[in-house]
Amino acid sequence: MSSPSKRREMDLMKLMMSDYKVEPINDGMQEFYVQFHGPTDSPYHGGVWKVRVELPDAYPYKSPSIGFINKIYHPNVDEVSGSVCLDVINQTWSPMYADPLNEEAAALYMRDKTAYEQRVKEYCLKYAKPEDAGAIPEENSSDEELSEDEYESSDEAVLGPVDP
Repeated sequence: MSSPSKRREMDLMKLMMSDYKVEPINDGMQEFYVQFHGPTDSPYHGGVWKVRVELPDAYPYKSPSIGFINKIYHPNVDEVSGSVCLDVINQTWSPMYADPLNEEAAALYMRDKTAYEQRVKEYCLKYAKPEDAGAIPEENSSDEELSEDEYESSDEAVLGPVDP
């Protein structure tokens, strides 16, 4: 077994022995779901999320692909696709990243942290209940997109391009 394969197996076993719920996809070691709770000292507390993780053949030399299954409001998570910004995977997130995937969330965070935290809590209540994280979505489903009414926001005056 090559070194990347050993590392992949070792890391997956550590994850499976942790408190996270891990569900392999297609009985393999390269794709799996991980379910986790929001940190207690954050506005994400009380939320439960499921992410899909794909480890590339060159792992650990190449970063994994990670995407949220249920919606989360975060500057570096694309709201529609759930994709996580590569910078977040490779280092600790900061609101100073130049290219957030969710520009609205980044702008709100930088201009009105209280309003940002309130929006996070609203998303937790709406999209991050335990039953939301338990559902495995259909691939390429368009049902996950927000309706026009859900896009409307009272924060429009606060939003704008992120300051460099």
